[in-house]
Amino acid sequence: MTPGINLAKKYKITHRVHEYAHNTSSASYGTEAAENLGLAETRVFKTLVLSLDGRELAVAVLPVSSMLNMKLAARAFGAKKAAMADKSEVERSTGYILGGVSPLGQKKRLRTAIDESATDYPTVYVSAGRRGLEIELAPEDLKKLTGGLYATLCQ
Repeated sequence: MTPGINLAKKYKITHRVHEYAHNTSSASYGTEAAENLGLAETRVFKTLVLSLDGRELAVAVLPVSSMLNMKLAARAFGAKKAAMADKSEVERSTGYILGGVSPLGQKKRLRTAIDESATDYPTVYVSAGRRGLEIELAPEDLKKLTGGLYATLCQ
C-alpha cells in the first residue's frame, strides 16, 4: 500500500486501485496509464508540482491530455508566477518519485488545484504513489482528501 491509498482507506473513501506493468522506456507516464487501462486521456490526471513565486510549492492536477497554463495556475493559487518545481524539491516534499507523484498522502501536504474538467466525470484516475499504480475516485473525494480547489488550469 502507498500513503495515497492508505489515506483513501483511512477516510473510508470509495476507490479502486488499478495496476499495470510500467514500461521504463515510456515517454509519458500519464499517457502510458491511460493506454494500459483503456481510458480516455481526459479522464486520467497527472500531478505536477509547481514553485509559486519561488517561495512555495503547490500541486496542479490536470488531464494527461492537457498542458498546464502557468499563468492560470499562478492565478488559481493567488501567485504572480508559477514554474515547474525542481525534481529534488518535488521528491523531498512529496515523498514520491517523479512519474509516481500522487496528489494523495504526500509527506508535506501542499496546496492543490484540480482542473475543473475533473467534474465532468463520475470518477477520475490519479497516481496512487507508484509508477504503474492508479487510484480511481470521485472528483469531490479527491478535492476533499487534498483540501484542494477546482480551477481552470489548461488553455
